[in-house]
Amino acid sequence: MTLLHRQPSQLLAVWRLKRRVEDLLCPATGCQSRRSCSTLSEQADPIEIHKRKLFLWFSHLPQEEKQFGGYFSPESMHVDPLILERKAEERTGMLSSLQQIQTLSCPSLTIEQLFDPTDSWTDGRGLNVLLYGAVGTGKSTVVRKLVLDWCSGTTLTQFKLLVPFSCEDLGHLSRVSSLRDLVSRKYLHLRKHPLLSGEGNQAKDVLFLFNGIEKMKLDFSIGSTELCSDPNEALSPGILVVNLLRKYLLPEASIMVTTRLSALDRIPQKYVSRYAQICGFNDPDRQRAYFASRLLQQNGEAPFIQEAQALIELLYLNLQRESQLAAACFLPSYCWLTCATLHFLHLTDAKAPIRTLTGIYTSFLRLNFGGEVLSTGAGSTVQEHNNSLMLYVVRTVGKLAFDGVRYKRTSFSETELEQWIGGKTKTDEELHQLAMFRTDVVDFFLAPCVESGKHVQQLGENDERRYVFAVPAMQEYLAALYVVLGENKSALEKLTKQVSAVIGPASEDVSALFNIISKFIPIRIFAVFNLLKLFPKFYEKISSLNKSSIAKTMAAEMFRTEDSHNEDVLDQVEQSLLGVHGPQPKQYSDGQPFELYPIFMGGLLHYSNRMLLHQLGCSIQSTTVAQITSALRKYLVRELSKPQPPEELMDLLVLLYEFQNPRLAAEVLASIRTIRLTNIRMTSLKCFVLSFVLSCTPASYHLEELDLSSCLLTDGMLQMLRPAFRHTHKLNLQFNSLGPDSCILLRDLLLDTKISIRSLQLCDNPLLESGACSLLEALPENQSLTHLSLMHTGLGDKGAMKLAERIKQHTGLQELNVAYNNIGDNAALALVDACREHPSIHTVHLYLNPLSDVGKQSLYARGVPRSDGGSGRRVRVLASVTEGSDISEDWHPILSVIRDNASSWERERVKQQLQVFLKDLEWGRQQQQNLWKRLHYRRVEKGVRQTLRLLEKDTSA
Repeated sequence: MTLLHRQPSQLLAVWRLKRRVEDLLCPATGCQSRRSCSTLSEQADPIEIHKRKLFLWFSHLPQEEKQFGGYFSPESMHVDPLILERKAEERTGMLSSLQQIQTLSCPSLTIEQLFDPTDSWTDGRGLNVLLYGAVGTGKSTVVRKLVLDWCSGTTLTQFKLLVPFSCEDLGHLSRVSSLRDLVSRKYLHLRKHPLLSGEGNQAKDVLFLFNGIEKMKLDFSIGSTELCSDPNEALSPGILVVNLLRKYLLPEASIMVTTRLSALDRIPQKYVSRYAQICGFNDPDRQRAYFASRLLQQNGEAPFIQEAQALIELLYLNLQRESQLAAACFLPSYCWLTCATLHFLHLTDAKAPIRTLTGIYTSFLRLNFGGEVLSTGAGSTVQEHNNSLMLYVVRTVGKLAFDGVRYKRTSFSETELEQWIGGKTKTDEELHQLAMFRTDVVDFFLAPCVESGKHVQQLGENDERRYVFAVPAMQEYLAALYVVLGENKSALEKLTKQVSAVIGPASEDVSALFNIISKFIPIRIFAVFNLLKLFPKFYEKISSLNKSSIAKTMAAEMFRTEDSHNEDVLDQVEQSLLGVHGPQPKQYSDGQPFELYPIFMGGLLHYSNRMLLHQLGCSIQSTTVAQITSALRKYLVRELSKPQPPEELMDLLVLLYEFQNPRLAAEVLASIRTIRLTNIRMTSLKCFVLSFVLSCTPASYHLEELDLSSCLLTDGMLQMLRPAFRHTHKLNLQFNSLGPDSCILLRDLLLDTKISIRSLQLCDNPLLESGACSLLEALPENQSLTHLSLMHTGLGDKGAMKLAERIKQHTGLQELNVAYNNIGDNAALALVDACREHPSIHTVHLYLNPLSDVGKQSLYARGVPRSDGGSGRRVRVLASVTEGSDISEDWHPILSVIRDNASSWERERVKQQLQVFLKDLEWGRQQQQNLWKRLHYRRVEKGVRQTLRLLEKDTSA
């Protein structure tokens, strides 16, 4: 996107960022030109260059942040979390609720106050501040904001130099170097800077920032780590950091260290001047500010801003109830996940990069656990490259999630947590890893149950507190990941995998050898060695059966009978975030529905998600994906051979969208000829999903019917659905409140030569005369339309007359429905005359219009060709349940249409028309002498009276 095409708000943000960089580069007020600015930059102090480069580096946002759209700076998105000063004896433990915080007497601090002198502070020595918090509380975000504010001169101005380090990078350095070389290696412009020379007390103006100290192996024992006071002495990075904290090296310098809860004891208490704990967002107002900073960063268009503001209000109401979501949003990370999910559900833009719900959850885990490993303890020399923290999460918390999904449970007792998370640990190393995992990670995924704003104990067998996943969808995601990674293998498969891993590599070499010497040994002995080839093939056979069972599970979970009439899965996700405002949706199944579970399983097989998982140490092989996909296609096609309700079809479309596999989507849709999404509350996302999935099919693929009636469609959604309409013959858009502006889009749709819509139903949309005129402009050039329904669209006499003029220019139309449009006798007669002269129209619907008895008789007479041989064809005119003194052949379809639509029509007017029908029937019955015809009249009268009673019953209710 070029700069000229960006929205004004985006240009303003970019301009501000540019001005800030220029101000940092050229602080003097006398810069008159680019040349003078360039000259000043060359002569600028290294500190100013350092500020400029730090600002650019720390302004870079992770790829995951770009999904919120727009161009914005990190400071515009930042909301300060609560930071509490903790005493050394009370520093452990996670504060996971507002109630826990309120019971403490700890003062809250700002970043500036962290470096205020303490009681133990000694003049001439810098402070060592240890900032710690659980996973997801916002440590890295606070560090980024601190650096940016220092570069801008808005905080910690007492320090002339800020030197941030990533402890993960330092932990991988094997070459020794001095402190000054270590700084200059990362910041070349600070090479030999006097503030780092160690002379005098210049270092008092320096602040070192070590982010993630748990990533380093620090040993503070004198016997293991030598003392060092010379910043030019070459030592390992760990020794340099230890001596900085000991205040042997640059004692005047101040230091900030960030770490997790489990690593608090890595630094002895005597080397820490102040403990400060990040506690996340302790009240709904902080959370609301965070949501506004994310969701309102849009392209400036009023509809998007209004919808985002409405979402924030609904979300705030849900948080004020102290719901389970409010407990989860205590952690800023879950606020991010909530914002990303709502942005995905409601602010989807067809022009933006494709996002999936599975991708959001995978990105969420990468943001919090990317590169994390389970440490084996300080001083350990064991290789940790295989100890992926995320893989450990899958094997423990994922196993718990899978057990809950399998047995339809969402809450777990403390005993169950103990059983599933580390219940089989044996060695000291495993126990140490388990202790760290429980301290840092378990509370990130699991939280105590919340009910009516209180943490309550849902009493089990042992009166234990119950725990749930912080976000319900996370349970389904981890369960899906547990299955897709193959962690739920049977004992036979685990055994054959181990045997195959041992024998497989050896079998190739041994087979090659015995192929040479086979002619010299007995055949029986040679057959024994061929067994070496058996185990890998046997394992592959069992493995393929396991992949087939995964696909079968996905299909079975997608189409569970007890969940078939629940809300579609995207609505369920929305309700879990925004709550339910109004009547509770009817739940048809007894247990908790887990309809996201199979959708996540499909989404995890997509290439981009597999790459992110690979970075987390969770690898899904391409062969696994191919085997599951092949089996899944077969099971999905089998299930789709049965009739499915609209909610299940919507869930299927979401699955195919999350899978992002065009070939699979095309093969599955090849077995579908009708998609009925009646009464599905369509959103921009659902429209995009439908269009995306249908776009995967070849150009020759066409649906017989696409039913989008009563879906709350808007003009913007119609535009987004245009790719889907290209694959449709019969399009049903009735009951959608589409107005005159929508007709312009529909007109363009009918004029598109790539679209071959044969039937267009627009009943019960307020198109009005102006909208109908716009739509009718497409008739002369359109050659595909054969059935057009404009029932109850507000045509009126003028619209009917316009239609009578236009249909002469369209030769393919066969049936026209303009019932219930306030059309009078003259306009109706003109329309029927035009239809009689038309070469192909055979049926016109005109019932529920204010037609006189004389007008009805004239219509029936006009519909019959003249006996004198004049021009004109026979046209069926459906104006009433009677045709003069006879019963109309179409009385039953007329009553059926009235019954189906009466709930959305004006009740009094419909009842008046039904009374007219009864009057016509009574008069016609009196004219009949034949007993059988009189009985037939009675039968039709009974149907009309039943319809009338239904209307009166609905009105009284």
